Amino acid sequence: MLEKAKILVVDDDEAVRLSHVRSLLGEHCNVEVVKNGKDALELMGQHPFDVVLLDLRMPGMDGMAVLKTIKEKWPESEVIIITGYPAVESVKEAVTLGAYDYLAKPVGPDDVINAANGALLHKRWALRRDQQARCAGVQ
Repeated sequence: MLEKAKILVVDDDEAVRLSHVRSLLGEHCNVEVVKNGKDALELMGQHPFDVVLLDLRMPGMDGMAVLKTIKEKWPESEVIIITGYPAVESVKEAVTLGAYDYLAKPVGPDDVINAANGALLHKRWALRRDQQARCAGVQ
């Protein structure tokens, strides 16, 4: 049996956080929420998450800085950017920094579920591929 996926929602808007939690409730995952980048990184330091749903514009540390830190310290965590201010430049930067996906608000429940499931599947395949490569190198 697969372990429940751990998902972190990072957004300064409480309505958005609650919406994402409601969307993911029945998806066999544990969801935690924080309202800023500093809190997100502190929580990641306690126990890394499989998937992070990350807003770009937040007070204090912005989403790009959070994304960069997550991918440096916890490269196996998949990050999905969800922003109300989409721009080609930020899409390019997010992808360059290692974001799995980039969604423009407003997003519906299906968008959140599909993006999270895609990120989880991507992570599991990447881990499996890495494990197979290590095993092949041992032989």
